[in-house]
Amino acid sequence: MAHLTPTPALEPGQDKTMILNMGPQHPSTHGVLRVILEIDGENIVRIMPDIGYLHTGIEKTCEAKFYQQVVPLTDRIDYLCPLTNNLCYVLAVEKLLGLEIPPKAQWMRVLMNELTRINSHLVWLGTHAMDIGAMTVFLYCFREREDVLRLFEMISGQRMMTSYFRVGGVALEPPIGFFDKVRAFANRFPSRVDEYENLLTGNPIWVMRTKGVATITAEDAIALGASGPTLRGSGVDIDLRRDMPYTGYENFKFKVPTAKEGDVFARYMCRVAELRESIKIVGQALDGMPEGPIKANAPKVVLPDREKMKTEMEALIYHFKIVTEGFAVPEGEVYQAIESPRGEMGYYVVSDGTAKPYRVHMRSACMANMQLLPKMCEGRLLADVVAAIGSIDIVLGEIDR
Repeated sequence: MAHLTPTPALEPGQDKTMILNMGPQHPSTHGVLRVILEIDGENIVRIMPDIGYLHTGIEKTCEAKFYQQVVPLTDRIDYLCPLTNNLCYVLAVEKLLGLEIPPKAQWMRVLMNELTRINSHLVWLGTHAMDIGAMTVFLYCFREREDVLRLFEMISGQRMMTSYFRVGGVALEPPIGFFDKVRAFANRFPSRVDEYENLLTGNPIWVMRTKGVATITAEDAIALGASGPTLRGSGVDIDLRRDMPYTGYENFKFKVPTAKEGDVFARYMCRVAELRESIKIVGQALDGMPEGPIKANAPKVVLPDREKMKTEMEALIYHFKIVTEGFAVPEGEVYQAIESPRGEMGYYVVSDGTAKPYRVHMRSACMANMQLLPKMCEGRLLADVVAAIGSIDIVLGEIDR
């Protein structure tokens, strides 16, 4: 048993601080995050995030799987935006293979990616508002999130871990009526965002708890590796969809919301504005959806449509070989970055020429954004830690992996 040294008595006049654990079971840490706080009364002297409680070893597991089998693992990295992680990974592998993806598959990817962004931001907004005491917003946000999950289920059979994207395209043709249901959602969603703002944006309690709280300058945000709405909330105008377009984003028109204040309220306003921009992109994807195949013309990588096979036996042989032997990827290494709801998500994939990746590493937006917590919170009140953690929108599955 470890020997515990008693805390020495403090002389009169000395600073009196105490160590307080927040989490890993605390609901406002948005996952199994442990935050070690040194406090002087209600004031934060020091804050130390402690991670690793949700470590799953997913990166290492990828090395034991065929390239196509890795896709379901990427769902579990960030379970609020699984399709975003699917997309980043398959884009990296497609770079190594030199695949050309059909336009319809690219537009389907954009459509599903923006629905995923909406889904993620709705969970963030509902839980963040509830942290600060606004219960009704949580119920409203999950009302619309349920609509999005039903769309995911309709197209993939799964509500959350969809695994819909594939190396070479997408898994399935959209079912009959899918686009109509998406359009109906897109038509009513802007008025729902108005409801969220009516409840929060001018609410004096919300404003008091968020304006001027947990501020971070643009210089500090850049130095600490922040990205996404957390960075844009400090006035840095960067979005990989616009600045380094992928999967056809160059064909879409949208604004990149920014705010200069760098506080909790600014980050809130950026994400709410992103909800409006994402639904505009969804509308553009529906209006301009091209006809054609949803998979690349690469028989050794993706299973061809069954009607293109000469016989049923040929189809079974193709399926068996792809499932049991995978496909070889040329030697090389690649880094692919995309704009996830939380910022820059990047996949570094190394191939040794076999059917399984030699190395897969994820660049986590949440990990970098969480480094801002000490800068945001030290010197502020204990209650502000809850607002700060919610404002950077972390998911521990992505941090710990």
